[in-house]
Amino acid sequence: MKDFNEEVKERIKSNYNNKKLKNSANNFMKLSTEPKYSYNFSWLGRPIIQYPQDIVIMQELIWKIKPDLIIETGIAHGGSLIFSASMIELLQHCEKDDKKRMVLGVDIDIRNHNKHAIKEHPLSERIAMIEGSSIDPVIIDQVYEFAKKYKTVLVCLDSNHTESHVLEELNAYAKLVSVGSYCIVFDTIIDDLPEGTYPDRPWGVGNNPKTAVAKFLKKNENFSVDSIIDGQALISAANGGYLKRVR
Repeated sequence: MKDFNEEVKERIKSNYNNKKLKNSANNFMKLSTEPKYSYNFSWLGRPIIQYPQDIVIMQELIWKIKPDLIIETGIAHGGSLIFSASMIELLQHCEKDDKKRMVLGVDIDIRNHNKHAIKEHPLSERIAMIEGSSIDPVIIDQVYEFAKKYKTVLVCLDSNHTESHVLEELNAYAKLVSVGSYCIVFDTIIDDLPEGTYPDRPWGVGNNPKTAVAKFLKKNENFSVDSIIDGQALISAANGGYLKRVR
């Protein structure tokens, strides 16, 4: 396995520096966004609205980090919550410990039909939800109160995609991420898409999660972009958004 893992590292590095391959991946992202390619997938019965590559990367990170708590902003249909719940259920089974691993979802509007479907899912005991704006100080306090009994925390930000909102989320929730774990900022891809891709949204080129990440990292040396993941996935809605807490 040592030789195999070294081969993987070299292959990822080579792919990351392969301009033709990266251009093909970037073109796919541009062409697949408008027809809503990422809406075509589900996880254990709930729409997940993620690219398959990001789902696999998340699986690898959760298995490696073994978080006690996963915090997610943005719930939508709940597929990502179900995915995270399924992963920590597997962790619980394989680790054979007595930790009560949980997933906490935060959304400003959890629609009743989605809330009902999540609560009726077999993995619902692993999931808690808070309804309200993820940048509301009252909601932030509730998240911190929930998180205080957990040691290893992973955070995923996938709600409002404006720079100001994501930057406030980063400033609020990055502190909860344990050293060696990640804060994953989704939809950084918006900055690499053509101008006008989201005509009915307040975000776009120059005002999105990627620009928020850039501002956050200028003032925060505790995190760094894991470019190895970018080279591994190539096709990703979170390129430059896998932030590892290094100290």
